[in-house]
Formats: sequence, C-alpha cells, structure tokens
Amino acid sequence: MTNENQPFTVAIVGFGWWGQHIAKRLAGHATLKVAGVVEPVTANHQGIADLGLTAWTDLAEPLAVAEVDAVILTTPNPLHEAQITQAAAAGKHVFCEKPLGLTANSARRSVKACEDAGVQLGIGHERRFEPAMLALKEALDAGDLGTVMHAEAAFSHDKLIGVPANDWRTRKEVSPAAGMTAMGIHLSDLLISFFGPIRALHAFTADRSLGWETGDVVTVQMSFEAGMTATFSAVLHTPHFIRMHVFGTDKWVEVLNDSHPDTPDGIVRVLTGESGQPVAQRNYNWEDAVTSNLEAFAAAAQGCAPYPFTTEEMVHNIQVLEAIALSAETGQEVKLADI
Repeated sequence: MTNENQPFTVAIVGFGWWGQHIAKRLAGHATLKVAGVVEPVTANHQGIADLGLTAWTDLAEPLAVAEVDAVILTTPNPLHEAQITQAAAAGKHVFCEKPLGLTANSARRSVKACEDAGVQLGIGHERRFEPAMLALKEALDAGDLGTVMHAEAAFSHDKLIGVPANDWRTRKEVSPAAGMTAMGIHLSDLLISFFGPIRALHAFTADRSLGWETGDVVTVQMSFEAGMTATFSAVLHTPHFIRMHVFGTDKWVEVLNDSHPDTPDGIVRVLTGESGQPVAQRNYNWEDAVTSNLEAFAAAAQGCAPYPFTTEEMVHNIQVLEAIALSAETGQEVKLADI
C-alpha cells in the first residue's frame, strides 16, 4: 500500500489535440506529475518544451526512466495494443485513451498483458466521473426509477469537421463506424456501467456531409441481458449536443450537458419526470472529469483504491464497438456472444 498523496509520475505518449489537452490539464497538479511527452514528430518538440516538459521521440525512452510510474497513451487507435504491451512489459502502469482496441481480441490481449505484468490498466472514459452521471448511477442502483424500460443517448458536436480528409480519424479501418471511436464509445461505456452486458445490437452509419470513408453519423439500437433496451447516436457535423435519458416505470431522468468534457464551461441540467408531478430540474456545475479519471487511475496503481472500471467492462465495450462496425457493414443484427 502506498500513499496516494505521493507524486505519481507519468509520461504522455502523443502530442496531438488530446495529448496537449491532458498535458495542460495536469500542469501544476498536486500529485500527478507529467515528466515529458513522447512525440515522434520533432517539429512538435518546441511545444512540449514550452510546457516545461521533456520531449522524447520513442516510447522506449520514458520506459527506461525509473521515476516514470505510468504512461498515458493518446496515440492513434491501431497503436494501442502494442504500446500497452510494451509499457506493461517494462513494469509501467498504463492509461489508454479510448478505444482500448479495435477488436475484442485485441482488448483481451492488452488486458492480459497488464494482468501478467501486475500493472494497472486505465481507460479514457471520463464521463463516468461526471457528478450528474454518478448521481444517475446511484439512483439506478437504488431502484429509484422503478423498472428500467429504455434509455436514449447522444454525443454529437462539430469539433472535428476541420480534420483533413486523409487524417487517420476519417478512415474506416482506423476509426470504424463514423463517430464511434470519438464519441459513441463513451455512451456505450456509460450504458454498460448502468445496465450490464449488451445482448445484441443493430447499427447504421451514414455519410451526410464530410465525405469521410468512415461516415459522419452512427446510430445504434441495442438490447441488454438484463432486459431493457437503448438507442444512441453520434453525429460528427452538428452543434454540440450531449444527452442521456433513462426511462423507468416510476421516473425518467434526462441529463443534458452544455459543454464538452474538455471545455470548462456551462452547466449540466438534470431533469426528472414523475406521473402527476411537474418536471423537476437540478443543475450541476461543469467539473474536470478527465482529471478525476486520471486521479482514480493513479490511486488504483498505488494500491489506494479500486479502479471503478472492471477489465470485463473494458473488453465488453470493445466487443460492442466491433459489433457496431460489423452490423453497419452487413445491415444485420449482431449478437455480442458471437464477438
């Protein structure tokens, strides 16, 4: 058992949009110390130096530094498995930005590499740490909504419309099913945390405006082993819209986010409906769920507290991603037991 108040030193791998965001978010953190950033494009090293951080060109460099406790991967999706395996073999804890992998078997191999090495695996699904989502999860666990009937969710914005047409985010083999790896996978993670394993799903993608190979719209309908159903969508070219709505026999609860998790602005509105009663509203201020996730990862790596994701949930979410990509290609329902 170690003290979670002791500095926990990390190396960020990748200095793209999200790597820069995390580096800036952790600047001056009381217990999470960023030692440096791995960035193979040396033209970007000045930006790293401007943050007062060491710039490395290869992952092997921070893995050889004794004071580095963990790596945070903010790299393109196909690199995650190999980098997780390399870091775990070096005895470093690993926090991987979503998705954990592009196939369920890839995710299983990453989980096994960390388990075999005895290191903590973290995953970049910060939305579980939003106060409104924590409150909704508590209400569901307490049975406050009655029997859960159905859920609807959306995670849409236009933050990525300026991405070049040849960027990895636009390609089907790297970012399958339109907005799934950028946004939709956060929704499937939340739904899994609320309701447990998904039994089957049917997904559709479309290209409405961006001309991306992977498409710019994904919508999914699913059924859960526990009996409820859900739908969700992710649209890559529309003004910001983030919503979670759960319908129970006694109450429904809707959560509406004014801003993206990376943008410290606005409020989160939670509406609650009951038969014969006016709709109630409670507002939550925006909170830094990204840093909360990283803090929980560090605490788990230091043996201070369990990490609030199971590896089974992590793998199942990639099963869902793989099933969505397959269903969108074939136009058929996919049973999760087949993935």
